[in-house]
Amino acid sequence: MVPARELAADLVNQVLLDGRSLTAALDSVRAGSDPRRLADAQDLAYGTLRNLGRLRFCLRVLAGRPVKPAELAGPLLVALYELDGRDTPAYAAVNEAVNLVGRRHPRARGFVNGVLRNFIRQRESLAGAAQEDAEARWNFPAWWIERMAVQYPEDWQAQLEALNGHPPMTLRVNCRKGSVVDYQARLAEAGIGARQTGESALTLDCPVRVADLPGFTEGGVSVQDLGAQYAAPLLQCEDGMRVLDACAAPGGKTAHLLESHDLDLLALDRDAGRLQRVADNLERLGLQARLSAADAGVPGHWWDGRPFDRILLDAPCTASGVARRHPDGKWLKRCEDADELASQQARLLEAVWPLLGQGGKLLYATCSLFAEENQAQVEAFLARHADAGQEAISLPGAVHGQLRPDGEHDGFFYARIVKT
Repeated sequence: MVPARELAADLVNQVLLDGRSLTAALDSVRAGSDPRRLADAQDLAYGTLRNLGRLRFCLRVLAGRPVKPAELAGPLLVALYELDGRDTPAYAAVNEAVNLVGRRHPRARGFVNGVLRNFIRQRESLAGAAQEDAEARWNFPAWWIERMAVQYPEDWQAQLEALNGHPPMTLRVNCRKGSVVDYQARLAEAGIGARQTGESALTLDCPVRVADLPGFTEGGVSVQDLGAQYAAPLLQCEDGMRVLDACAAPGGKTAHLLESHDLDLLALDRDAGRLQRVADNLERLGLQARLSAADAGVPGHWWDGRPFDRILLDAPCTASGVARRHPDGKWLKRCEDADELASQQARLLEAVWPLLGQGGKLLYATCSLFAEENQAQVEAFLARHADAGQEAISLPGAVHGQLRPDGEHDGFFYARIVKT
């Protein structure tokens, strides 16, 4: 059985060395792993990546040179996280890291031991020095910090701090199988505290394992951030409508639409593997939709020529608003990725707009905080289309459709566009 620390180090290396998302890395080791050990490893990997700016700064100072072989980074960073941000006894973190490295790179044992013991001795001076380095201070890449400071000059520091926190665990109750009040009572019977935060939303006092949620397997409830739950009501569907969910995976918004109304819904995703997650979610919830593994940007490959009444375009984006939920994303994304994704968003908007019927509505959504992916994208689209008008929407705490991360929800953007 692979120890949790070793598994965590491998997960971190998959992200930093191989460029894989943490979700994909976890999927690659899930089979055959002890669930409790995997949960411990996941917690260590998430914590390491959430604090990576500070940890890499310390490692750079202590090592004095690039770490070689590169695979040593995972064990060293995980051990530094345990020494810096956990209650793990110092001897345990050091010994485990040295033993782990010794099994794979015996000659590096002394180097790893020296780095970690020097960290223990120099902890206070390193902490002070880290405050003078932007990436170490904020645990974000420099380009990200600069962009936030320009776009949110009044509170960019508070937003970065929020994005470094732990996200709330919020549930969406399947209204076809029970009420929010009834499910809250079921949670209470199971010893799980929760408060209602939205029409179908319950936010837990403390996160729990999905397996411990009553009725989850039977489709009574799903895990979905409160901010993401705003999409379905904002689309303003009615029973019988023909609806396109253009970028559907993993299917949370798709399911919410179908829980709320009887719809003729087509769900697309260009990745067949991700589309299978939509199918799995709908099956668990007892819902049905037409699914197609296709690129929404090329309607000629999948559209039957009949207009849609509603379109949900949950566009690919930097995911800058959900960095606390996916801390690997802030280190995998580059500055130029934001510009490339903005081009993709514009392409998708242009492709699906002709498919919307007269008087129909398109909801443009991202989980981003960056203006070029959000309101600036919408304004450029409106300037190109005389038959498009943006409708005012009302969201608690939102400014022009932009939700910022806080104790209730992640960061999201919504714009509702009507074909006039």
